[in-house]
Amino acid sequence: MMTNPVSIHSMKILEAGRQVIIQESTALVDLAASLDENFTKAVELLSEKKSRVIVSGIGKSGQVAKKISSTFASVGQPAFFVHPAEASHGDLGMITPDDRLLLLSHSGETSELRPMLDYSRRFHIPLVAITSRENSNLASVADITLCYPTVPEACPMGLAPTTSTTMMLALGDALAIATLHTRSFNATDFRTFHPGGNLGKQLSRVRDFMHTDDRLPLVQQGTLMQECLIRMSYYGFGCVAIVDESGSMVGIITDGDLRRHMHEGLLQDKVEAIMNPSPKIIAPDILMAEALAIMQDKSITSLFVGSKEKPIGILHIHDCLRAGII
Repeated sequence: MMTNPVSIHSMKILEAGRQVIIQESTALVDLAASLDENFTKAVELLSEKKSRVIVSGIGKSGQVAKKISSTFASVGQPAFFVHPAEASHGDLGMITPDDRLLLLSHSGETSELRPMLDYSRRFHIPLVAITSRENSNLASVADITLCYPTVPEACPMGLAPTTSTTMMLALGDALAIATLHTRSFNATDFRTFHPGGNLGKQLSRVRDFMHTDDRLPLVQQGTLMQECLIRMSYYGFGCVAIVDESGSMVGIITDGDLRRHMHEGLLQDKVEAIMNPSPKIIAPDILMAEALAIMQDKSITSLFVGSKEKPIGILHIHDCLRAGII
């Protein structure tokens, strides 16, 4: 029986891809284990108030540096990328003594970085280096050096930057995210820097999408079910909130409550006869994603929004769709 040559070829391709991922993931485990007090010092230095993180590198290291700088910025630490070649032609003027330099070089001997090294020493600008060689020129100049393990590249020839750039990128991400522990950065701050796209949608607040004022389905205690049904049909949310004289929410009636209590004299009953006396009410500042999770957990389609038990709005599951989080 002959083996399909196409299948053998496909298997070889899959195996090659899997081997790269396995090799790089193993290197990341080694990298995590290698972190020491230098990492802590680097985070504290790069996250100092009123300082910016200037990230630089050349070639593949430069591409990684661009991503790292954007990650720092996205978590509230001002940062930007400066190209080494442009730095020696005037862009060094973008760097001030209050800034912090984060330079990337696999070998630690990148000649294009020399002007930035000299500049950092001349103006006493703190420098953090990411490299694979702790005895390199870059490491000898840096105030703090983060060395990642020296392991073979995933390229079969051991030449193309693969495993090394993966570790470099992971180390930069670790630095950026660790800075969150040095400041009170929260989801609201995160949304400030991510107003667009899916991240912005996921971080939308209930108050931005809830219905208020004349769209709020409320009835007073003592109201007859006949009037309550008219209100429910008019607003179209499938529920009404029952409030007392002070405006506090004391109960809720939903379509489900109507079906469970259906009987001949229902229309002449008062709302207290069938209302749920333990209504769920959420705060206006919670995330839309959290509100959706509550709806899914409770198997409901609407949530009343309020402060100190007084309803100020209502959120329908269709509003979650409108917010783009479904």
